[in-house]
Amino acid sequence: MPRGDGTGPAGEGPGTGRGLGRGAGQARGGQGRMGGQGLGPGGDCVCPSCGTKVAHQPGTPCYNIQCPKCGAYMARE
Repeated sequence: MPRGDGTGPAGEGPGTGRGLGRGAGQARGGQGRMGGQGLGPGGDCVCPSCGTKVAHQPGTPCYNIQCPKCGAYMARE
Protein backbone atom coordinates (compact mmCIF):
# COMPACT_ATOMS: atom_id res chain seq x y z
CA MET A 1 0.00 0.00 0.00
CA PRO A 2 1.87 3.04 -1.17
CA ARG A 3 -0.30 5.60 0.60
CA GLY A 4 -1.55 3.43 3.47
CA ASP A 5 -5.17 3.83 2.37
CA GLY A 6 -5.73 0.35 0.93
CA THR A 7 -5.40 1.38 -2.72
CA GLY A 8 -2.25 -0.60 -3.44
CA PRO A 9 -1.74 -3.25 -6.13
CA ALA A 10 -4.22 -6.13 -6.31
CA GLY A 11 -3.43 -9.01 -4.01
CA GLU A 12 -1.56 -6.93 -1.46
CA GLY A 13 -4.41 -5.32 0.44
CA PRO A 14 -6.04 -6.29 3.69
CA GLY A 15 -7.35 -9.83 3.96
CA THR A 16 -4.90 -11.43 1.54
CA GLY A 17 -2.46 -12.82 4.10
CA ARG A 18 -2.40 -16.34 5.49
CA GLY A 19 -3.33 -15.28 9.00
CA LEU A 20 -7.07 -15.01 8.38
CA GLY A 21 -9.57 -17.81 8.20
CA ARG A 22 -9.29 -21.34 9.50
CA GLY A 23 -5.89 -22.91 9.93
CA ALA A 24 -4.96 -26.41 8.79
CA GLY A 25 -5.57 -27.89 12.24
CA GLN A 26 -8.98 -26.30 12.60
CA ALA A 27 -10.24 -27.21 9.13
CA ARG A 28 -10.79 -30.81 10.25
CA GLY A 29 -13.09 -29.81 13.07
CA GLY A 30 -10.51 -29.66 15.87
CA GLN A 31 -9.77 -33.37 16.02
CA GLY A 32 -6.50 -32.87 17.85
CA ARG A 33 -2.85 -33.15 17.00
CA MET A 34 -2.86 -36.81 15.93
CA GLY A 35 -6.19 -36.77 14.11
CA GLY A 36 -8.30 -37.73 17.12
CA GLN A 37 -8.67 -41.38 16.15
CA GLY A 38 -8.21 -43.63 19.15
CA LEU A 39 -8.08 -47.40 18.85
CA GLY A 40 -11.17 -47.93 21.01
CA PRO A 41 -11.80 -49.91 24.17
CA GLY A 42 -11.27 -53.40 22.72
CA GLY A 43 -8.13 -55.13 21.55
CA ASP A 44 -4.99 -56.39 23.20
CA CYS A 45 -1.75 -55.11 24.63
CA VAL A 46 1.26 -57.05 23.37
CA CYS A 47 4.78 -57.23 24.77
CA PRO A 48 7.35 -56.14 22.17
CA SER A 49 10.02 -58.29 23.87
CA CYS A 50 8.39 -61.69 24.44
CA GLY A 51 5.08 -61.44 22.55
CA THR A 52 2.79 -61.99 25.55
CA LYS A 53 -0.74 -60.62 25.00
CA VAL A 54 -3.11 -59.29 27.65
CA ALA A 55 -6.56 -57.75 27.22
CA HIS A 56 -6.53 -53.96 26.90
CA GLN A 57 -7.99 -52.16 29.91
CA PRO A 58 -10.10 -49.13 28.90
CA GLY A 59 -8.68 -45.94 30.37
CA THR A 60 -5.17 -47.37 30.81
CA PRO A 61 -2.70 -46.97 27.95
CA CYS A 62 -0.84 -50.16 27.06
CA TYR A 63 2.48 -48.34 27.39
CA ASN A 64 1.76 -47.94 31.12
CA ILE A 65 1.29 -51.69 31.67
CA GLN A 66 4.25 -53.95 32.35
CA CYS A 67 4.43 -57.44 30.85
CA PRO A 68 3.55 -60.08 33.47
CA LYS A 69 6.30 -62.38 32.16
CA CYS A 70 9.35 -60.21 31.41
CA GLY A 71 8.51 -56.77 32.87
CA ALA A 72 8.84 -54.81 29.61
CA TYR A 73 6.23 -52.17 28.86
CA MET A 74 3.42 -53.30 26.58
CA ALA A 75 2.34 -51.80 23.24
CA ARG A 76 -1.09 -51.61 21.65
CA GLU A 77 -1.79 -54.19 18.99
